[in-house]
Amino acid sequence: MNELMRRMLFLPEQASEYARSVDQLHFFVITTTMIAAAAVFGVAIYFFVRYRRRSDTEPTPRISPRPIHEVVFIGLPLSFFLLWFALGFPMFVSLQVPPKDAMDVYVLGKKWMWKFAYPGGPSSLDALRVPAGRPVRLLITSRDVIHSFFIPALRLKQDALPGRYTQTWFTADTPGRYQIFCAQYCGVAHSTMLAEVVVMPGAEFDDWMAEQRRGLKSAQDSSPVAIESVRFGSSLVGEGERVAAEQGCLKCHSVDGSRHIGPTWLNLYGRAEKLTTGKTVIADEAYLTKSMMEPGADIVAGYQNVMPTFQGKLSPPEAAAIVEYIKSLRTSAARPGPSEPPAYEPIPPGK
Repeated sequence: MNELMRRMLFLPEQASEYARSVDQLHFFVITTTMIAAAAVFGVAIYFFVRYRRRSDTEPTPRISPRPIHEVVFIGLPLSFFLLWFALGFPMFVSLQVPPKDAMDVYVLGKKWMWKFAYPGGPSSLDALRVPAGRPVRLLITSRDVIHSFFIPALRLKQDALPGRYTQTWFTADTPGRYQIFCAQYCGVAHSTMLAEVVVMPGAEFDDWMAEQRRGLKSAQDSSPVAIESVRFGSSLVGEGERVAAEQGCLKCHSVDGSRHIGPTWLNLYGRAEKLTTGKTVIADEAYLTKSMMEPGADIVAGYQNVMPTFQGKLSPPEAAAIVEYIKSLRTSAARPGPSEPPAYEPIPPGK
């Protein structure tokens, strides 16, 4: 039945369990709305015949609905809308909370291409390779305008915003190649901003990743030019420390826990920070990036709004490198314990 409905509605193939769940909700909504539309159409035809005008002197009968009619015709559609919400909202929430053992991939959108970077260093252009059956978290940003990362086969779509990171995740369970589009009009070559997801069997992906890391290691040892070309993959934390020093970040933020002009970076990542507004936020990648680009948006309680914006001063890879440097500044007490796998080990895209 699932395959029959998918073909009848001309939907793309389903490459994940989430895609099948989305489609099942879609089938339910379509079926109930089509049945309701057919019922309304049938009742309208019946009324045309039953209450047609018979003569110029005979008035049309006035029909007064009873309370039960009001309850049925208002309560029934409302109950279906509430049911759709109850089924769809948990799916939306699950898409916003990636598993802690998810593999990170940084996604950079720019006119008019997609660039991907993986844990350990390798990066690729317009081809996202992932292992089948393993969760993958995407940290998405844009270099220029708003793009929208869209994988129809996974029923996955997430905006790419300049100057900040958004996230989503998926687990592809069917090996194969699936198209990636930009779903946000971004300029004259918007329709050519294409890429593909290459879902590989787990062992094959591990072999590919190991080969890529060996290639990066060899490139690092070959020449300064090669080192420059892979620096964002090979030594991300060191790159973040260098950029932070050059931009003057370490003049206001300590890395040893001591109080300074701005909050210390020691154990900052993942920490709950109380703001001057009374709200509490988690210092994740999105918050740290936003703090660089819009420092006045969320002021930590006890500190002044004196940080300048780095919008236009930091490229997306440089901002991500600083975030990774901050993430490295965690003591053993603040890191995941033996029973809890490390949350993330991302590498952002290069320039």
